[in-house]
Amino acid sequence: MYLYMLLFFFVVIRKSFIFLPKVGIKKEVMLWRQGIKDWNSFLSAKTIGGLSLSTKEEYDEHIRLAKNKLFVEDYQFFINRCPSSEQWRLYDLLRDECLFVDIETSGYYGDITVIGVYNGSESKMFVRGFNLDRDEFIKTITPYKLLVTFNGSSFDLPVIEKFFGLRFPHVHIDLRHVCAKLGYKGGLKKIEKMMGIARPDDVEGTTGLEAVHLWNQWASTRQRFYLDKLLAYNEEDIINLKPIAERSIKELWASTYTQCL
Repeated sequence: MYLYMLLFFFVVIRKSFIFLPKVGIKKEVMLWRQGIKDWNSFLSAKTIGGLSLSTKEEYDEHIRLAKNKLFVEDYQFFINRCPSSEQWRLYDLLRDECLFVDIETSGYYGDITVIGVYNGSESKMFVRGFNLDRDEFIKTITPYKLLVTFNGSSFDLPVIEKFFGLRFPHVHIDLRHVCAKLGYKGGLKKIEKMMGIARPDDVEGTTGLEAVHLWNQWASTRQRFYLDKLLAYNEEDIINLKPIAERSIKELWASTYTQCL
């Protein structure tokens, strides 16, 4: 399994040219169809159709730099040069340094009640009134290089940044956009059903609107049942992001690269 994942990582990263200046999907496909299948084949080619010699030389330098940055694990290089919609290509490189993140609010934008994080084996909840603390949150996320969310680019991450007054330096993959490229459209729960991912009976059918109600009920009654159900709901959100990422990112790479050849 480890060898498979290592090979998959080299396929995705080293076959990608999207980080080069003025290279979009169409130009990338043009390179692949000429047999320029990875960085090394690009560097070894004397000429490439559709590129002037000066552009080829410029891209050679960018690719050599990318190889060096990859070797020293400077992922900021790729964050700065890859469109946010294409940062899913870094998933398998960073899958062991990844946190899946989801938040709950009181119903008011920015009013966080719960932040759930999951590293693929263990989950942790930051809950208002217990441990929703800026320093503790930063300490928890600092060892990780990748954040994975569903709709986090427009909601979860900017809300957290404003709430705590911080800026995430991480690579970020928003699975909502990855899934949409494959035709999996709708909310997280709908996509889970499309992929055959089931939730436990006690939170099956619980919605984001009900999550707001659960928090408000907890806040007004202090009956632990409401908080426990809210936390169980949030935990399912973050845990289920992992199988969605595993499936959708592999499917997207196949449709992006394999189907173009």
